[in-house]
Amino acid sequence: MDKMNQAFEKMKMLVGMEVEDEQRAAEEESSLSFMEDLNRNCALTTKQRFYGFAICLSAGLTCTLLSMLVFFNPVKFGITFTLGNLMALGSTAFLIGPQRQVTMMLDPARIYATALYLASIIIALFCALYVRNKLLTLLAIILEFSGLIWYSLSYIPFARTMVSKVFMTCFDTEF
Repeated sequence: MDKMNQAFEKMKMLVGMEVEDEQRAAEEESSLSFMEDLNRNCALTTKQRFYGFAICLSAGLTCTLLSMLVFFNPVKFGITFTLGNLMALGSTAFLIGPQRQVTMMLDPARIYATALYLASIIIALFCALYVRNKLLTLLAIILEFSGLIWYSLSYIPFARTMVSKVFMTCFDTEF
């Protein structure tokens, strides 16, 4: 194998290619970030992106709707509802690409909404799978649903401000 590598390097020199150039190119390629590497490997046509989006969104909505059938069993409800939310969230990555999806989620305007939503998903799964307490799972699902709404509102200009003002007006009481 060593002789093959030496012969290959000699061929590169004969052609005028420097061995150091290839090593630098390999180092640059290995230094690509994870997201750039993921985007490069996720090159889909527009039709494939649309099909992926439609299938993932349909599966997510189906899981979310099917979770209503097991509403009185909060553990099963929590798992199916959360799985549906994750699939629906992942469906948008087909449309805009995973790198842009993560960039948009980590945008300063919605970083807190993203953190709340992802934390609520983790809490709901933890309560459903590990704790197996029906009351805690139900509370975690309510938190997850609230996080989903707040995260979704972050994509609509001024929606969170408007909802905040409505809640402040409704619950602003003086005793």
